[in-house]
Amino acid sequence: MTTTTENGRFRRSTVSAVLLDKLGAALARNWWLIALRGVLGVIFGVIALLMPITTILALVLLFSAYMIVDGVFAIYAAIRAAQQGESWSILVLQGIASIAAGAIAFFWPGITVLAFVLLIAAWSIVSGCLMLAAAFRTDSGRWWLVLGGAAALLFGILMILAPLSGAVVLTWWLGAFALVFGVALIILAFQLRSRYIERSTVATPRPVT
Repeated sequence: MTTTTENGRFRRSTVSAVLLDKLGAALARNWWLIALRGVLGVIFGVIALLMPITTILALVLLFSAYMIVDGVFAIYAAIRAAQQGESWSILVLQGIASIAAGAIAFFWPGITVLAFVLLIAAWSIVSGCLMLAAAFRTDSGRWWLVLGGAAALLFGILMILAPLSGAVVLTWWLGAFALVFGVALIILAFQLRSRYIERSTVATPRPVT
């Protein structure tokens, strides 16, 4: 029984190793795609850090286009469902709501940004209050909970008092993340490229002299 169990584990580990090796080989062959993703991430991060207002407005317009397209497809699906005698009312409401949200974001991008910042501010304030409440119910890590809750509470209040600055800060965070993520992908891509070149050199047969 023990031998059978060990054989099964060995087979599973062998299959996992083969799958991981195949995945690594596929990534190595397409290293330039990963590098391209990294370069695009770095470019987006730099633009977001240098031009945060432009970036967040562009993201709002992108969101607007997505919502309008989603709403059109939902209404089209509702029409198809109605032709086949199926339930269609929910799809129509979903489509109308998506198109309305997209139109608001397109014609009033500032309101959309403000609503997004206020939503994050409300989440931050609620999270801070919950962390502070938890701090008084436990002795382990109390001061860390107090510190985190106070920071979240302060951040939420500041975003409500200065929503434009809050939007800029959020865009900077997004830009910093994209920059770090892009650099990591570029480094990974060149490591995969080195692996691919090494494997290609080993696999290529040498000419017989």
